[in-house]
Amino acid sequence: MNQALFAAPALAMLLSAAVIGLLRRTAPALPADVPNSRSLHGTPVPRAGGYAVWAGFLPAALAFPPAFPGGLPGWLPGFAAVAIVSAWDDVHEVRVAPRLFVHAGAAVWAAAWLALSWPLPGDGALARALVALVATLAIAWSSNLYNFMDGSDGLAASMGTIGFAAFGIAHAVDADGARASSAPACLALAAAIVPFLAVNRPRASMFLGDVGAVPLGFLAAAFGAAGIVSGAWPAWFPLLVFLPFVADATLTLARRAWRGDRVFEGHRGHFYQRLHQLGAGHAGTLAAYVAAMLGTAATALMCRDRGPAAGWWALAAWTAVVCVLFATIDYHWRKKTNIPARPSRWPST
Repeated sequence: MNQALFAAPALAMLLSAAVIGLLRRTAPALPADVPNSRSLHGTPVPRAGGYAVWAGFLPAALAFPPAFPGGLPGWLPGFAAVAIVSAWDDVHEVRVAPRLFVHAGAAVWAAAWLALSWPLPGDGALARALVALVATLAIAWSSNLYNFMDGSDGLAASMGTIGFAAFGIAHAVDADGARASSAPACLALAAAIVPFLAVNRPRASMFLGDVGAVPLGFLAAAFGAAGIVSGAWPAWFPLLVFLPFVADATLTLARRAWRGDRVFEGHRGHFYQRLHQLGAGHAGTLAAYVAAMLGTAATALMCRDRGPAAGWWALAAWTAVVCVLFATIDYHWRKKTNIPARPSRWPST
């Protein structure tokens, strides 16, 4: 196991770096993200970095499979489904309904394996159905929210590196050998993102694309839920690790739904987008969010190791901190745009 902890990330990083090199040499032929009114960049940028991430991660995950219920059949088909539809969407835009149908199907598949493996007393059919429903919603939402948050240089790559590294560290220090076997794959995924981060940091010369962002969100929720089922960590742990992304995307969606906006229509109303437009730019926005990511991930690991009972309190405290950050951004945004504090109807953004 100790050798795998080094071999899997090393293999993933090496393969990912090699593919990044190939992609950069073929950049003009790659699908490009063309700027529009909702973009935070001004020139077309290739969006194929996800291929490098998966070229690094998948061989390591096949060599050192994570302890997911059902093994590879438990998560790999769902992952493949969202990756394929997302890759097609990068080249030929796929309508919202078919994309969501695939995301939901992939989430149901993974959630079914999780629910069947949940340690419940007796038959527990109703409880398992409820677990499956919650897991399905969480995985489908995570797949989409990660894509929503992939709009500023380095943001999604940093969250992936920090988040999956936290998962890997938590598994690595687990005394249970079966659960600890998931550490190499999680660390490999974090390592596979690093070469991409080198070309995605401000000013980015390559984007993840939907083929990278959507499957990352799928795996964040699927592997997070698998850790809960196996007893590797409490339910608050994955929420706290990925809190900066979960909070921004969820609050933004809730506000847009409250205003009656089309929730799946592109916009620039996320808090990270407004922070960028307030003058922080890509570098300032990345610095603020990485600080929050490191803080929540470190707190999650510390609570899991030293005081699991304090985890929910830590999640509540960090939620308050993040909400204060968002409220500050919102205040300055309203001040800049002269929007009243309580308009009769929120304007579309």
